[in-house]
Amino acid sequence: MAIRRNKKDQQNRALYWKVENLYQSLDSLYGTQGLVLRASKLDAIDLIKSERLEERILGLRRILAEDPTINDLKFHGDLEMETTYLEDLLAEESARRSVEAEWQKRIQEKVDQNYQVYVRDLQTQLFKEQNNSPENARTLKKLGFLEKMERTGLNRSALDLLRPVGITELVGQDKAVTALLAKLNTPFPQHLILYGPPGVGKTSCARLALEMVKGREGSCFAEEAPFIEVDGTTLRWDPREATNPLLGSVHDPIYQGARSDLAEAGIPEPKPGLVTEAHGGILFIDEIGEMEPALQNKLLKVLEDKRVYFESSYYDPHDERVPQYIKKIFEKGLPADFILVGATTRSRETISPALRSRCMEVFFEPLTPRHIQQIVHNSANKLGIKIQPGVEELISEYTSEGRSANKLLVDAYALALNENGASSEAVMVTNRHVHQAVQYSRITPVIPPMAMDSSEVGRIMGLGAHHYHGAILEIEAVAFPATNHGEGSIRFNDTAGTMARDSLFNAASVLRQDIAANIKDYDLHINIVGGGKVDGPSAGAALYLVIVSAITGVPIRQNVAITGEISLRGKVKPVGALWEKVQAARQAGLSKVLLPAANLKDIPKSIKGLEIVPLESIEQAYPHIFTAPITQQS
Repeated sequence: MAIRRNKKDQQNRALYWKVENLYQSLDSLYGTQGLVLRASKLDAIDLIKSERLEERILGLRRILAEDPTINDLKFHGDLEMETTYLEDLLAEESARRSVEAEWQKRIQEKVDQNYQVYVRDLQTQLFKEQNNSPENARTLKKLGFLEKMERTGLNRSALDLLRPVGITELVGQDKAVTALLAKLNTPFPQHLILYGPPGVGKTSCARLALEMVKGREGSCFAEEAPFIEVDGTTLRWDPREATNPLLGSVHDPIYQGARSDLAEAGIPEPKPGLVTEAHGGILFIDEIGEMEPALQNKLLKVLEDKRVYFESSYYDPHDERVPQYIKKIFEKGLPADFILVGATTRSRETISPALRSRCMEVFFEPLTPRHIQQIVHNSANKLGIKIQPGVEELISEYTSEGRSANKLLVDAYALALNENGASSEAVMVTNRHVHQAVQYSRITPVIPPMAMDSSEVGRIMGLGAHHYHGAILEIEAVAFPATNHGEGSIRFNDTAGTMARDSLFNAASVLRQDIAANIKDYDLHINIVGGGKVDGPSAGAALYLVIVSAITGVPIRQNVAITGEISLRGKVKPVGALWEKVQAARQAGLSKVLLPAANLKDIPKSIKGLEIVPLESIEQAYPHIFTAPITQQS
């Protein structure tokens, strides 16, 4: 028994000295510092310092194989075979090093005989002959990590699932869809600007319209026509022309890093932009109104020329080293024949007039509560969930955008799903879940119910619009006799627009004509509740009537709203965004809207649940607004 133990100890000592000899050989081969650096890079420092023979052998294997991922020995359990295998690897490494040393000697001889530039070419040639790989243990480890990431992914977004996949799924935009298709499905398609509030389907409509017209008879769009989409808020013009993702730019060989072979020859390299990528298709720029004016003007030049031209002080047309494709780009430019489709939530007046003159305009309507309810119903079917009766109506109270409606539905669905737990029953989204989602997201109703059957002195409902959304303007007024006759003051919201202030002075002039009241005889305080800024003159009629109520003490009906500009002669002049304002009045529960007679054509005849009263002059509003006749002041 003792003899067998002694024999085993002798074998272990022999293996120990073999391993020590291997490390000494590596130290001679790489140098002490080189060996430590190599072991550190290959995560083998702890292994070579270990007191266990197996771990020291594992450290040797990592260093010789240059693989930090090795965790097992090649010959499991047989340390003798493992050391023999490592000796062979060390012999191969020593031989390779010897060959490399011989090469270095040959290179040095060439250096002594030739120019320095030839040394670089010779090194490149020799390493190519050896088929030297650019990969090492670190790069291979990172490659494996990337491949692992590629195999891991989350489920697709619910909002992506709910995105319209057909024109028929675009709710409430029949007129806009028809106009868009008519302008694209023709041998002579036109550039377009789409106006409308966010979340109503402008982007989806443009993308789906192209899919419908591609390959049709008479259409200029081929089956492979591209649809390039970009957000205008991310596009910026660089005055130095160093970079321009929209139009393209030139990478010079010194500062911007042209391709290595071109940079070495001092040749600039043109980089195509989005306008070239969209050649033969559609370039869709969302929020085109946010683009800088200088960039809009440069885009206009491309629309006219249907090409992009490049310049560079580094380009020499007589340099024979310049590739033919670069010469052609600098001499003839890059093709950029596409149809521009821009979308914006801004008004048409904020878009460059030069750009508007080259584009047809399509207007998307704001979504009504009925449209929001239809979107919620369709999205619930796509998600395969059940919704309690009343969920559609509840969501429509908190948003007027299709995208926001889907977000609220998905949020409520997530709450219901987590509440359901592991139950196999179908998920039911209830009104309670929607209320929870509203509370968590701190969402307020789009337009809360404001109609009342009562009447009040000095309070009237006006109508406004902002970014294609209607709004109810709650305007209050109180009047006190001035302390000194004829020296009254007027207090008005500081945040109100200048045109609203002008409307106030127009109203003061009409007051003196109609009811013989001098506004200077009163201390008047007018307040637009919420401090909303009124950019246009559409609050003029409402301001006049609320001042009359405050001065005369005659109550105003609280289920009526009015919009319109008031002139110095008491005429009610037309204003814009009537459809949006009428929709806001319906959503607020009002029963009657007074508007300029010239705007009557802007309101569809099919509108239900709301009485529309056209006005030529402000006196015609008295019986609809006031609960008693208005008499002149003494």
